[in-house]
Amino acid sequence: MEVYLDNSATTRVMDEVARLVVEIFTKDYGNASSMHKKGVSAERYIKYAKETLSKIMKVKDKEIYFTSGGTESDNWALMGAAYANMRAGRHLITTQIEHPAILQTMDYLERQGFEVTYLPVSEEGIVSLEALKKALRPDTILVSIMQVNNEVGAIQPIEEAAELIKKHNPQTLFHVDAVQGFGKLPMYPKKWGVDMVSVSGHKIHGPKGVGILYIREGVKIRPIIYGGGQQKNYRSGTENVPGAAGLAKAAEILYRHLDEDRERLYELRSYFTHELLQMDDVRINGPISEGAGAAPHIVSASIEGIRSEVLLHALEERNIFVSAGSACASKKHTISATLQAMKIEQSLLDSTIRFSFSVFTTKEELDYTLKTLREVIPMLRRYKRY
Repeated sequence: MEVYLDNSATTRVMDEVARLVVEIFTKDYGNASSMHKKGVSAERYIKYAKETLSKIMKVKDKEIYFTSGGTESDNWALMGAAYANMRAGRHLITTQIEHPAILQTMDYLERQGFEVTYLPVSEEGIVSLEALKKALRPDTILVSIMQVNNEVGAIQPIEEAAELIKKHNPQTLFHVDAVQGFGKLPMYPKKWGVDMVSVSGHKIHGPKGVGILYIREGVKIRPIIYGGGQQKNYRSGTENVPGAAGLAKAAEILYRHLDEDRERLYELRSYFTHELLQMDDVRINGPISEGAGAAPHIVSASIEGIRSEVLLHALEERNIFVSAGSACASKKHTISATLQAMKIEQSLLDSTIRFSFSVFTTKEELDYTLKTLREVIPMLRRYKRY
């Protein structure tokens, strides 16, 4: 049996999505900017993608812009908005547990003369609204908070944060990195008061190399990629037609069954976390349950006495695939900034594994994983950690 529990790193492309992408690559392969019928056919897919995604998010299709993925969307939202609005102020706010695409961009902007406030989080990994309220200033031009933390699955209070921000200053922009939330949770930016939203295709069973940035009409933002003037001069570059259509098709399928899929994932997550907690010296990081703010698809577990890299490879030998924290940092052997911000004990920082589910995950796969963990954990603990 092969068990893939690393869906927060990337997901298997849905069969229907793969068929659509191949058809575009091989038959409707025209450039969407070309004026001949091949180009017109390609442009129809872009139109379909925008209409589909805007309907899901309840926004205008002209507010959807295609990018190369979540990282570019995050970079564009932060740099584009910061530079376009710097006359109004140079103060930015984010949290201590954001994805590196946010944190490293904020670091860059600090070096360009902007000031950044990093909000603390609770022991469950949820941002402090009180800290946000205190951090807002007259010169705050942008706030960026993720919808779901990619390591521990903590759902952030986006609607409440938006209300605070807009009450303080309606001109302060609010960006949400929804890469881990989109496709699992609702996302209604206009209703909630969110100005920009980042989404990635390969996290929702779509293709790699494509994402979107929702930009509310009227938001001042600069391009960060220049060239042929595509997408109303905001994001140049030949449109990734198969990527855009594939992302939209995956989103269309997921949101068609969102409620039932989410309920089933929460049942699997509840079962899995309960069984993990029956094991000796295993703790769950982040919210335990749906009511406490847990996303349906991510479980972060610290297994005392075993380095995460060792356990990861032990599971891999038995055809079970997981992550040692975020996939973007797992090859660098860095200590998780998220776990540090949550004040996880030092001894557990490099003993943490992330299990992440998808709509394809089954109880049989989780049972096999639990059985394997019960076998390998005692065995690995017989060896010294260092």
